[in-house]
Amino acid sequence: MKKVLVTLTALVAVVLSAKAGVDFAYDAGAEIVSAYIWRGQYNGGMSFQPDVEIGFDAADEKIQFRIGAWGSVGASDWKFRKGLPNPDADGYNPNTYFVPEVDLEASLQLWGLTLGATHYYYFGGTPFFSGLEDDGGSQTEVQIGYNFGTLTKAGLYFNWYTMVAGDDDKNKYLREDDPTLPYERAWSSYIEIGYDHTFESIDLTIGAVVGMTPWKSFYTDYEGGFAVNNIALRIGKTWNINDVCDIELFGLGSINTYGINKDNCFVSEAGDYKLGGVQKLNGTIGLGFWF
Repeated sequence: MKKVLVTLTALVAVVLSAKAGVDFAYDAGAEIVSAYIWRGQYNGGMSFQPDVEIGFDAADEKIQFRIGAWGSVGASDWKFRKGLPNPDADGYNPNTYFVPEVDLEASLQLWGLTLGATHYYYFGGTPFFSGLEDDGGSQTEVQIGYNFGTLTKAGLYFNWYTMVAGDDDKNKYLREDDPTLPYERAWSSYIEIGYDHTFESIDLTIGAVVGMTPWKSFYTDYEGGFAVNNIALRIGKTWNINDVCDIELFGLGSINTYGINKDNCFVSEAGDYKLGGVQKLNGTIGLGFWF
């Protein structure tokens, strides 16, 4: 992640040094969501998710650089260890899996092309930065994408994300039966094709996303190959308050088609039983504040 940030910063310096009219920019806000849904996976219950970014805009905002941080803290995140003893749950508490999360982000946008990196850290007692071959709690991901709305009025966009460091071991679960298996990076990847349309007269935005993983990855518990793991629809209504902040009320529904059957569409139990791709139908409602 450190090298990625240095590379992006160097690219920004080269681009902006040749441009006039560079403006400071920032985004700050937070969302409260009924469930933390990420790329078709259930990652936690009701959560508070603050977000802040700073950077620079140039060439009528067609060149943008941002660095920032995003976090998530849920109602069950205050206990930092999985499976804390609980006499009421036969010695095991399934609600202690999810832990607070903080992500460091950097991105450079050039006329619709996005180059970015995100470092995910989970407060589980592991090092903040894991190595290239470390199955600790953190992960580092790089991104390349393109937003066609830069050239046209269409809200079509494409993104490709790949894990390049940290917890992404293709043999993680196989090693439980055979401890001699070596660490083997899976290069877990997620491809996203989306379309957003805003009805400007009423500030209502509808967005649709199809997300898929091209090969064996943590999105499928390191099983199988290509899979469509996220078909989602998002609807959001925004109100502007005296040009001071925007308030958005939104809803999101998603279907993970990988391994879907009648038994896992809805999972009534909490905690580990709904973890990741186990539950196939997910949804959340949320309220966001942006300044």
